[in-house]
Amino acid sequence: MIGVRVVQKVSSTRGFAKVAPHVIPALDRAVHRLTRGKVLLSAQLLPGVILTSTGARSGLPRRTPLACMPEEGGRGWILVGSNFGRAGHPAWTANLLAHPDAEISWQGRDIPVTARLLEGEERAAVWQAVLAFWPPYATYQARVARQIRLFRIVRRS
Repeated sequence: MIGVRVVQKVSSTRGFAKVAPHVIPALDRAVHRLTRGKVLLSAQLLPGVILTSTGARSGLPRRTPLACMPEEGGRGWILVGSNFGRAGHPAWTANLLAHPDAEISWQGRDIPVTARLLEGEERAAVWQAVLAFWPPYATYQARVARQIRLFRIVRRS
């Protein structure tokens, strides 16, 4: 699909990394609110969730629109802390490290979840799947010295 390739190419640029973090989440939050959780603009290209986590320092709820990679069988989702290829880890990753219990809005439903940082061989295997899912993540990783954090989130029972 040519449209996806163009978006992948654009999303790999440094200009996109500078502008997107200020524009895309704000648009996603606004549209998500206006449609009462039914529409997430960025999810028109990539699956997406609204993550509600607890602030690592503040303890306050924090809502963050994120692309995600749903896992087969609906057993969970992979969240990628790419921060659009910028130097620091995104704040939501620190929130999940401090408070793994969170909630996502997925396809109009609120789902309580627990997050786990992936490490070692498990992370390496999931990273390969993430790169097959959205190749620009390789460009983001090449641009930064830090290792991009990957989280698996699963439904809380």
